[in-house]
Amino acid sequence: MKSINEISFNGKKVFIRVDFNVPFDDYGEITDSSRIVAALPTIEYVLSNEGACILASHLGRPVGKDSELSLKKIIPELKKILRKDIIFLENPIGVKTKEACSNLQNGEVVLLENLRFYEEETKADINFAKELSSLADIYINDAYGTTHREHASTATIAQFFSEKAPGMLLEKEIVSLKKLMEKPKKPVTAIIGGAKVSSKISVIANMLDVVDNLIIGGGMAYTFIKNNGGTIGESIFEKDKLNDCSEIISLAEQKNVNLFLPEDVVASNKFSNEGLKKIINIYNIPNGWQGLDIGPLTISNFENIVTESKTILWNGPMGVFEMPAFEKGTLAIAKSVAKATSSGAFSLIGGGDSVAAIKKFNLQDEVSFISTGGGAMLESLEGKILPGIKALN
Repeated sequence: MKSINEISFNGKKVFIRVDFNVPFDDYGEITDSSRIVAALPTIEYVLSNEGACILASHLGRPVGKDSELSLKKIIPELKKILRKDIIFLENPIGVKTKEACSNLQNGEVVLLENLRFYEEETKADINFAKELSSLADIYINDAYGTTHREHASTATIAQFFSEKAPGMLLEKEIVSLKKLMEKPKKPVTAIIGGAKVSSKISVIANMLDVVDNLIIGGGMAYTFIKNNGGTIGESIFEKDKLNDCSEIISLAEQKNVNLFLPEDVVASNKFSNEGLKKIINIYNIPNGWQGLDIGPLTISNFENIVTESKTILWNGPMGVFEMPAFEKGTLAIAKSVAKATSSGAFSLIGGGDSVAAIKKFNLQDEVSFISTGGGAMLESLEGKILPGIKALN
């Protein structure tokens, strides 16, 4: 796979698949522009090396054209971040688009309309991909969050370019995952949380070949506890995944991986910040109560494991951190990951909720790398070769 540094962009038009799928509030204002900011180094590199940029992205999941999901909405923010004028093209393909792109001068930036307005994008249509490719000389994919999708702009298009490479963000994602999965510094600890075991089973199974310690927290822990014969009250659990928990526990033993489950929890009689709360053994949660965070004994145990680790993956919170009453466990994990990082550990944070948590506690600058891909990162951790990355080889 070529690096962006090996390509000459002088006088070239560069198709850059970015991920500008940013969130908006009810007033149409962007609430988090970090995905736009993350693409900045690649865009600026091309421009500073006398190239022109044709930016392509999706926004949301439209069915046909939808003005509410037009990429036109991000132009003010993009102009502010890039400090450049943006040429917006209302159709990503067609005669007018081709003409506008062919007239692009070095240093200019085009933004194409939402690719998913066209069903050909998600169907990986070869003719649509060929039309897109005709706009540029070089292809760069810098949208890690979409590399697990076999779409026209992320996978099919690459075959039409002799010069193609990952962007700086995608390259960082690839390198960070290699640090975790290929000869990582030991001990290696994976902290897996979130609501459901079902979404993480394949990840956990694959990680058992790499990690020394596996910490299970969040809502998924109660499925493990239920499987082990515990009483979990009204806590969330997946009845059809109990056998999977048994298999994971057995597999961890076979591979000499230390598997840690919570010992105590902060339970409440309501799924609310205002409900009654008590700290209780996780195996003895009474009816009418539910576990919503890990307890102080568990926090202490998990902190000790994390701070002694040299490589750390964190995917999923320890509780309902959105409610202040149940944020302590997730906050403690975030702080311990930051502490280990400051002592020389490599830490990789991935998954929407983990990223939201680390940002809530303002610790995003104190970890090694925050992945921009939720589903893409999970599929990478499962050991899959992602279509968008495969296409660049």
